[in-house]
Amino acid sequence: MSVTNKPGSSDPFTNGLSKTGLSKNFHRIAWLAVALALCVIVFGAFVRLSNAGLSCPDWPTCYGRAAWPTSAHEIADHVATAIRPVEVHKAWREQFHRMIAGLLGVLVLILALVSARKRAYGVPQVIAAAAVVAVAIPLYMKGQHVAASVLAIVGEAILLAAALRWSNTDLSRVSALTLAVIIFQALLGMWTVTWLLKPVVVMGHLLGGLLTFSLLVWTAWRAIGHPIRLADAANVRRLIMLGIAVLGVQIALGGWTSANYAALACGNDFPTCVGQWWPRHDFGEAFVLWRGIGVDYEGGILDGEARIAIQLAHRIMAGVVFVYLLGLTVKLLRTPGMRGWASLLGALTLAQVGLGIANVKLGLPLAVAVAHNAGAALLLFALVSLLARLRTPEP
Repeated sequence: MSVTNKPGSSDPFTNGLSKTGLSKNFHRIAWLAVALALCVIVFGAFVRLSNAGLSCPDWPTCYGRAAWPTSAHEIADHVATAIRPVEVHKAWREQFHRMIAGLLGVLVLILALVSARKRAYGVPQVIAAAAVVAVAIPLYMKGQHVAASVLAIVGEAILLAAALRWSNTDLSRVSALTLAVIIFQALLGMWTVTWLLKPVVVMGHLLGGLLTFSLLVWTAWRAIGHPIRLADAANVRRLIMLGIAVLGVQIALGGWTSANYAALACGNDFPTCVGQWWPRHDFGEAFVLWRGIGVDYEGGILDGEARIAIQLAHRIMAGVVFVYLLGLTVKLLRTPGMRGWASLLGALTLAQVGLGIANVKLGLPLAVAVAHNAGAALLLFALVSLLARLRTPEP
């Protein structure tokens, strides 16, 4: 059963910030980052699903502007217009998404700096990593792509080396790792544009965003303490980790479906597909991850049978996730003190399946499709929250 925290506990998890030596505002910054990360994920889905992903063909500027052009004549002579004519009504979406993602990066940097203060040379390492990555950006803009890539790799290596050396009693390891992930996310965002919506990059960008969100959720819960004590915590944690794994596979398939414009490959049919239970399909062509660089993937390049295969895979895995998460919900409902979390998990699972079916039956309306992405993030929130908080009873 669950129990409350005991003062003077030897468990660093239950002692919260008082024993980690972190700033008393660390958990507030962490929760702010969680909220902002969710906004970035949802708005990113809006950008992608409204076909605005290539509306700023240069990076990190938008037709050479820090913000975005408000009329086509403002940037008539910019080199980016040769890549793609400006669409003012779409350009703001892409650039605003970059801005809020950049703000999230600042919050994650602050978390990494605060958590590294008590580590030997911790703050200088985080600052050095951030500095070399910052220098890489103007080099990239000047066309010095090799030098920019080398600096980005150096910055990532500094953070990963620090994360491997540091323990996580003060959350320094997870904070350094989160900063490394968000830097790689920026690279994926750049490649999404410069490689013309390459599906494997678009899918990776989605997974990276949700990984960032999950790491921040874990950090925020650990920063405030308040564990949930269960006698069966070890077994439940294993079940939750498996749930996160199967959900992660389904999210990847969802990203692959969206990136290949296969959401309506079966038309508006459900549970059948184009009027059949098992229509003609081409799994071999559907899951080719790398097709070279230079192809414009906007609108998709796969034929109907390949897109049907992607949609079938997404539906089959959705069934697996649905059954597993409902089973986990039943397990939690039978566990004293877990009915609230169980109800939340069950409700989110049912809502997510309902949104997926609505996407097909209603022809992929933008609001429903964006909500489907938000639902995946909220499911991760519930599972990662439980993983972060569950602990066995104290002796």
